[in-house]
Amino acid sequence: MRFSDAFLDEIRNRLPITQVVGEHVVWDKRKSQPGKGDMWACCPFHSEKTPSFHADDRRGRYHCFSCQASGDHFRFLSERTGISFPEAVEKLANLAGVPMPKRDAQSEKRDMQRRSLYDVMEMATKYFESALSANIGAQARGYLHERNITPKVQSRFRIGFAPQSRNGLKEYLASNGVSSADMIATGLVVHGENIAVPYDRFRNRVIFPIQDFRGKIIAFGGRALSSDVPAKYLNSPETELFHKRKTLYNGQTARQAAYQGKELIVVEGYTDVIALVGAGFDGAVAPLGTALTQDHLALLWRMADVPVLCFDGDEAGKKAAARTIDIVLPLLKPGQSVRIATLPQGQDPDDIISKQGRDAFAKVIDEAIVLSEMAFGIESGGVLPQTPEARAALEMRLRQRANSIADQSVRRHYVQAFDEKLRKLFAPASSRYYKNANKQNDKYHKKTPYGKKQERNSSPLAISNALKNSQLLKSGLGSGFSSRESVIIISLINHPNLVESRIEALAQIEFESSKARELLILIIDIISANEQIDTKELNQNLIKKGFGESIKIMQEQLNRQGIWQIEEEIAQIDAETGLKHALALHYKSVALNKELKAAEIALGDDLSEENLEKLLDIQNQITSIDGTEALIEGFGLLSGRNTISF
Repeated sequence: MRFSDAFLDEIRNRLPITQVVGEHVVWDKRKSQPGKGDMWACCPFHSEKTPSFHADDRRGRYHCFSCQASGDHFRFLSERTGISFPEAVEKLANLAGVPMPKRDAQSEKRDMQRRSLYDVMEMATKYFESALSANIGAQARGYLHERNITPKVQSRFRIGFAPQSRNGLKEYLASNGVSSADMIATGLVVHGENIAVPYDRFRNRVIFPIQDFRGKIIAFGGRALSSDVPAKYLNSPETELFHKRKTLYNGQTARQAAYQGKELIVVEGYTDVIALVGAGFDGAVAPLGTALTQDHLALLWRMADVPVLCFDGDEAGKKAAARTIDIVLPLLKPGQSVRIATLPQGQDPDDIISKQGRDAFAKVIDEAIVLSEMAFGIESGGVLPQTPEARAALEMRLRQRANSIADQSVRRHYVQAFDEKLRKLFAPASSRYYKNANKQNDKYHKKTPYGKKQERNSSPLAISNALKNSQLLKSGLGSGFSSRESVIIISLINHPNLVESRIEALAQIEFESSKARELLILIIDIISANEQIDTKELNQNLIKKGFGESIKIMQEQLNRQGIWQIEEEIAQIDAETGLKHALALHYKSVALNKELKAAEIALGDDLSEENLEKLLDIQNQITSIDGTEALIEGFGLLSGRNTISF
């Protein structure tokens, strides 16, 4: 029974080759990189002491650099275990969860036809190549010369030319025994109900053959040489061989380049890719007649963890970047993302390389920014919102973007990253208030009968003191960690089972202390990975990550304050009640601090008594919250306590 290429590819894509090989070898821990699917071992096909056998998940291949054994999943299993190829396919299909195809004469006939279609595409490619080198291809050669595409590069990419003829290719293929049905199936001719005689799809165009990841030509792209045609670029239609959403121009070469450690770069079109490859950027690829899709991203991430996406610097480029971010964010996984490179306005990669040289484009790639920075920049526009409502709207948009990420761990870290950026964006505003207060100093003084200045309640001194007090309130009264931050953190460490039911809420907590925030996220990550972890093991993990000193400071802080609800030996219900109370106070404090920030802005813009009184009122509420004690009936009795301290 013959298996279709699509069926075998499905098994390869679902099943990492390191998983297949790993059942027969012991991986070398020093050279292997499990997270990247880059594994080394002593060769199972010959005796050796130094690991020279390599398996790579991205390529789906194994290779021994000593005995030269090489192949894919099926060949490895066949040669290692002695089973036949069909037996290897059946075993790996079961392992990958891919149902075995039923023997289908019709399906086998289609597979045979597909193989013949590859032959037709190869025949068409040779026709186009010959036309380019003939006298009829002079104009096309002139265009390629203008684009600095040398004959050597033309040969490498098998570039050709489609003459201005409705029947040139059709007659050539027919003379070589190709049926009309196969010409239609490959998309080489245009046909339809209203078309009496099918005719060549590509006419008077420079032809760029498109290969699949096995190097077989599956489609063509044509660039018009006349300015009066409707479409400057024309691609083959969807066929049995060509699915544009699952194809990348130069994909086969780029995959090998990425394997060798070169940057994987996504650009817009054929000539951009060709220019980049000519300049040494072998990892350049381009989608074909469509914007980047989820299928494209899956292909890219199989080649590299963090490909670089290039966009123009104009408005259209910014919109394209925004659309792409909407596609990428939900699909992010730990370690898998993209970087965004913005090209100078009005220039494409070909322009940069031809006019400024390779180093200029390399600088563009080096300066590519991470996805979180681009998303933040798009939403904020690079400016500080001037009103509380505008700031709240920005915060809401960023939260929506973060919440679109399906992976829980990545989503938490995006929430954290956006919160940190918002704090940095909003923080500098308060420095303006002191300046405004000093400028308007005379407005808030009046002379006494003795010629001395008398301060009113809303004088710059009073305002300055109020603003300074607000800064102290926000910084936890000068300590490294606020009491509530310490209560929440230590409660979770001593009672890890309190985390599971409130992971989402905990992940979105806003802490003033970045160290406390990092510690909280780490606790959530560790417990998410091991829900059965106990306090001792959790503590050990946190200490290994460098948080031992922070935990010690928090514990000593709570001991000095007599807060006992966080202790490991207290009853579960009391620990949970204490945590709930600390969380409630913290949420209230965060809300008040946001109101405080808005009051500071209002006071900076209008140094009035009304705004000052509002600021002082919020400060008093925060102070009251800081001194609040939980008065919950019966609290602590199960732990043998009848008082509480926060």
